[in-house]
Amino acid sequence: MSDSDAFDLDEYLAHIGWEVSGKGPRRPDATTLRAVHLAHMRGIPFENLDALRRTAPSLELPDLTAKLLRGARGGYCYEQNTLLAAALRALGFGVTLLTARVVVGTDRIESRPRTHMALLVEVPGEPRPYLADVGFGAIGALLEPVPLVAGEEFEDAGRRHRLVQVPHRGPLELWVLEAYTGGKDGGSWQAQYAFTLDPFEHVDFEVINWHIATNPRSPFTQRLYVQRVTPDRHLLLHGRVLTETRADGRVHKRELTGEREVRLVLEGEFGIEAPEGMKLLS
Repeated sequence: MSDSDAFDLDEYLAHIGWEVSGKGPRRPDATTLRAVHLAHMRGIPFENLDALRRTAPSLELPDLTAKLLRGARGGYCYEQNTLLAAALRALGFGVTLLTARVVVGTDRIESRPRTHMALLVEVPGEPRPYLADVGFGAIGALLEPVPLVAGEEFEDAGRRHRLVQVPHRGPLELWVLEAYTGGKDGGSWQAQYAFTLDPFEHVDFEVINWHIATNPRSPFTQRLYVQRVTPDRHLLLHGRVLTETRADGRVHKRELTGEREVRLVLEGEFGIEAPEGMKLLS
């Protein structure tokens, strides 16, 4: 992908519903960054259907536009954040691609490879960059970007996050994104992923994307994983289990009965049309 690739900012903003909802003029400022980020999170679902078929999805902008904006589909981190990066650059922001180690479920950061994509966004006139990420497929994901500041708590559209620095052997600071989980009473901070500020390029993610989408040991090739965020709930379909988490913390789970019901839920709840003939359940 080159910088000369055509990107239709109007189509992107219309799809996520940002300007339609009257969020303001197109200025590369913190307000626009937060609003576009949140609209993207609510406008494009996370899904791994290509990886479930052991096919690496294209990260070229024309293909991302066709799939995520026109094709009744979503995507996972490389697709989502590549698309957001193109939009932010078109709006006048500076964007650096970062890699991260997903550390949910482990106490040892080094045990996880750098397989997640996140974005470092420079806002003109602001002293600090922001961490942006619309491709983290978990309930601990950012809804809005947060400034790159250690130890300060941020509330992003109802979720709570903070960035901390932890010691490690490398020459650059190691940052960890943490999410507050468990409700207001009795909750705790849980590490989501760790990253340094090494700049990565599109070609690096071509390799990582292929590995994650085709390796039989990759979690994304094992079972269906789809999520969607709305103002009042988070929906997750993991295999045949549909989990709804309400904004007030209530959680409801149910098990879907088979392929037909999974397809109906994908279309009705997530706005996703699975490829014809694709087996969705293992």
